[in-house]
Order: sequence, then structure tokens, then C-alpha cells
Amino acid sequence: MNIQYKIPVLLFFTFLLSCCNSSAQKKDDFSTKIDSVIENSTSPFFNGAVLISKNGKTLYSNVKGFANFETKKPLTINSQFEIMSNSKQVAAILLLLEVEKGKVDLNSPIKKYLPELTQSWADSVTVHQLLNHSHGIVDLQKPLAFKPGTKFSYGNLSFGLVEKIVEFSTQKKYSETADALFKKLKMNNTFCYSKDKTQNLATGYYNAKNVLEPVTSTQITPQSLGADGVVSTVNDLSIWNNNLHKGKILKPEIYQLMLKYTIAAQHDFFGKADEGYGYGIKIIENEVVKYVGHTGLGDGFSSVNLYFPESSVSLIVLENQMNENRDLFYISELKIKNILLKSDLVRQK
Repeated sequence: MNIQYKIPVLLFFTFLLSCCNSSAQKKDDFSTKIDSVIENSTSPFFNGAVLISKNGKTLYSNVKGFANFETKKPLTINSQFEIMSNSKQVAAILLLLEVEKGKVDLNSPIKKYLPELTQSWADSVTVHQLLNHSHGIVDLQKPLAFKPGTKFSYGNLSFGLVEKIVEFSTQKKYSETADALFKKLKMNNTFCYSKDKTQNLATGYYNAKNVLEPVTSTQITPQSLGADGVVSTVNDLSIWNNNLHKGKILKPEIYQLMLKYTIAAQHDFFGKADEGYGYGIKIIENEVVKYVGHTGLGDGFSSVNLYFPESSVSLIVLENQMNENRDLFYISELKIKNILLKSDLVRQK
């Protein structure tokens, strides 16, 4: 090669290498920052699993801490956690599958599917209002707290009733219907909790100023599976997201019903603004990037499951600890979410 061509060619390849390194550093930047949160959080410390995926393919995962502090059993990427209120999304989907079959009408009064209810409000509260917490039910034996559809009041009771409607429609136990869907989706480490079925379930802990107290009883009952009863892993929830949000569980028109909200509410994890609440899912529209998701808390567990539709990215964080100080709920999860919101990853289509 003539010497006058060598220098430009070398400069060209140097430029290419520089661009590749710059791109790689930029791509890896969110990973480094999330690693720092996981490794350096002290008050409270992080104890759990994190997974970020795109179109179902894992881009980032990290695990830190113990599944059981007494035995020093370490957490793994396949450790199972109670996902608590993230279970509501599962119940909503199981009910929407019955809507898809024409067996349940969202605008019908719940009395149609729960004939055992004796309160007069059972003839006015609709299935739709159960799913978005606008029903006004505070106790099955008490009057409504407000006119159905006029306010948002979050709680587990309504999704216990959603569970019963699923059972009424399918004529099967809720756990059978849910576990069958998990099996179909190849969510092999996900199941409905029962006392005799714990598999690789981590122990839940209450964290009081970094002193951990194991939770020895559970709030989950056979009647609350639709509200808080699912056990899962970060990998399986990534599978769930990729199937749910890519049209592999519900038909498009039924899926859109889940996201078409008629009521909004504020939740500290999702910011100070009121955000839409669909069927077992929050719809966040006031951030730099639109996303959907839910949180879960109880029994010494914390869970966050978010999906960014424009980039097909999932963020799942599961911990087997729950802080006694509500100001510290989801504190590491919030930092991780904010890192992701500032990254190019969720802004790429």
C-alpha cells in the first residue's frame, strides 16, 4: 500500500474503535450505576434481585444478599419471592380472559357473578369498579364508603372478590386457573402460595434500622390469592411482561381495556402527580418516558414490576425485606428506576 493511504486508513480504524468503545461505555453506564446502588446502599441495605430485559431478553441482572439470614442461604437469580400486590395484575388478566370468552361483562353488577352477596350494593358495584379500586366497598357487611366510580380507594378486598368471580366463571379453584396460565407461559418458578408449597421461597424480613426480624406468619389466605398470593422470580416476571405486553395472552382490544383508565391516584413510588390506574396496573404518563407497572409490599417482601412500552424494556426488582419506615419503602427500587429513566435504553424503540 502506498504510504499516503496508510495514515488515513489508520485514522479511520482508530475512529471506528473509538466510536465502538464510546458506544459500549454509554450502553453499560446504567449497569454500572445500578450496580453501585445495589452494592453501596446501607440504610437500608439492598437484599434482593434485579433484572432488566428487552423483548424478553435479559440485558442486566444482579443478586445480593441472603434468602435466609439465619442459615446464610444466599439468594440466587431463581430465588422465589412473594410479589404481594403485583399479584393483582395476574387476577385482572385471569378475569379479562373470561371477558374475552364472553363469560363476564365488565359493566355488569358483581351480584351476577357473586350471588351469595346479600348487601344491596352488590347490585350497583360493577366488575370494572372492582378492578380499578373505585367500588367503595370497605367491608362485606357494611355500607359503601362512597358512590361507586367516584373515588379511588386502594385495598385487597376487591381483588379477593375478583378471585371469586374468576372461580365462578371457570368453575375451578383460582389457584388451578392461575397455575395453568403460569405453566402455559413456561413460568416454571411461579405459583399461588400455600403453606405446604414453598419450593425455593425466600424468607421475608421486617427491617428496623437494619435489624432484620423474620416474618413467621403470612397475610396470604386462600381467599386473598387474587390480591397478594403469587410467588415468582425476576426471570418469570420478565416472561410475564413479554407475553402480556406483546399480545400473547390477551387479544389487543381486551388488553387495551386493562390500560384504559377512568380513575387516577397518587403513589409515592410513581411521583407526586395523580396517575392513571387501570386493571391491576398503574399507567404513568407524567415522567420523561411513559411506562406501566405496579408495586407490592407485605410479609417482609417488596416488589416492583415496570414495563416501558416504547422500548419493550422490563424492570423487575424483588426484595425479601420490608422496611418499618414507610419513607424508606422501595428506596433502592426508586433509585434504580430513576437511573433507568435517564438512560438511553428506555428511550430507544
